[in-house]
Amino acid sequence: MKLRSLGNLLSDQFGLDLLRLLRGFTALPAYVLQMQRYLRASGGRDVPLVVRPCLHDSRAEGGATQSEYFWQDLYVARQIAQANPTCHLDVGSRVDGFVAHVASFRAIEVMDIRPITANVPGVIFRQMDLMQLPQEYHSYCDSLSCLHALEHFGLGRYGDPIKPLGHEDGLRNLSRILRPRGTLYLALPVGRARVLFNSHRVLDPHRIVSLALECGLSLQALSWHIPGVQGVKESTHPDSVKSDQPNPFERELALLKSMPYALGIFRFVREENK
Repeated sequence: MKLRSLGNLLSDQFGLDLLRLLRGFTALPAYVLQMQRYLRASGGRDVPLVVRPCLHDSRAEGGATQSEYFWQDLYVARQIAQANPTCHLDVGSRVDGFVAHVASFRAIEVMDIRPITANVPGVIFRQMDLMQLPQEYHSYCDSLSCLHALEHFGLGRYGDPIKPLGHEDGLRNLSRILRPRGTLYLALPVGRARVLFNSHRVLDPHRIVSLALECGLSLQALSWHIPGVQGVKESTHPDSVKSDQPNPFERELALLKSMPYALGIFRFVREENK
């Protein structure tokens, strides 16, 4: 196991962030000096002093804009605001990110296999496993999102049943939820295909598009975010990817497939005759 991978494992799963620990120790002398200066300047006339060090904030940016979730959530929320659909449903995206963005300007319905106990204004929640979609949700809405969620289906990480092709079942059910001409915003890791059990999958973007076509979904726009690079790169074409046409996004899909990891953001439209 590589040193960086080991460090991520210790940090994410066991709370042992060795790099953060080292940075905290190096920042400690400056904290002690600042507190001494504060005590001398206040002359003991201030309210009681409680020791509560924040050793990392002085080196951080003013906002967390490096995360792919930040760029993904902002990008898709703006598209929904512009499209102004009749009914928008989200499956499994971050409530404290994307869902909150959308709920700030319109109502949004949310499905997730995990419970949400808070009563969030503007959010209608239903706990549900999308791999087992009830008939009542077929042709349910004209706008649908699933951001950084489909790659987890069937890996057991969130209490879902183990299904090696759970992501494919999930995509089929996403297509069933949409009405004809409805739009699906789908974001998930793409690149050299592999399973990081039980964290997530990295998927071949060609396979995503081909499976979507089988489900009656035409690719209308393809965007992506590369870790460490700010913003979202978008590629659109006059013609969507349809089952009876050449793929105008082939160059972009090949580029993403060659990468170790990227976040692909696909915008699909459900075809009339499917």
